[in-house]
Amino acid sequence: MVVFAGQGDPRRSLELLWRKDVAPQRLQKPAPGPKQGLSVDEIVAAAVAIADVEGMGALSMRAVGERLGRTAMALYTYVPGKTELIDLMYDHALTELRDDHDLSAGWRPAVVELARELWEFHLRHPWLLQVSYARPVLGPGEFRLQQLVLRVLFATGLPVARVRWLVGALLTTVRGSVQIAAESRQAARETGRSEEDWWFSRAAVLGELVPDLTERYPLVGRLGEDQTQLPDPDGTEPYLEREARLSLEAGLELLLDGIETAIARAG
Repeated sequence: MVVFAGQGDPRRSLELLWRKDVAPQRLQKPAPGPKQGLSVDEIVAAAVAIADVEGMGALSMRAVGERLGRTAMALYTYVPGKTELIDLMYDHALTELRDDHDLSAGWRPAVVELARELWEFHLRHPWLLQVSYARPVLGPGEFRLQQLVLRVLFATGLPVARVRWLVGALLTTVRGSVQIAAESRQAARETGRSEEDWWFSRAAVLGELVPDLTERYPLVGRLGEDQTQLPDPDGTEPYLEREARLSLEAGLELLLDGIETAIARAG
């Protein structure tokens, strides 16, 4: 499921995101239910808690209301609907990210540190991966994300035109890898079968039905010849999640090497 942000009324949405003195009665005609004792922040926090544990599919105004001990109609007094709520959730979650990544050792370690933080951040809030980059939220959290990424990338000394595209390259590199890890966890949770179980049940059957698989697809077979020990200190990291993490590290290394080359050329 892909969610596109910014689908509500522009003024109402941006007033909420920037908390510009939005009184409840300005959002919608008075609705049944209590008008006091709630805040937009409380509603957003409850919605994020639901999405973190149960996923975006479990999110509804009714579910948030029940978590807060209120009716859904009571929430509409503060937030016009689910569309605006998702914008607020997305933007609020981004405020967790640090904006003080250490640049004392240079830009490269700082980019690696930032990428790892973004990886962990998306695993804590996997529902964020369903919110498309195609329609930005345009809230303070999103601008803050751009600011902290630019702080690290401008330290490369590259011209603005180059840095502008590097922001997208870095964010999509992380997002593409972490999405695989997040979906691997989701698959185990929703199907009730572990990753190991799923592969084991199919690998034997595939080997029986297609015994010449390696001969048919020799280049794919070469991947299995690599016996390099993958780092997994305690042996608990699921295979696909480990592969996704290592893909991120490999992609990040190539991206950083490319930045180094661009700096050398510019210099």
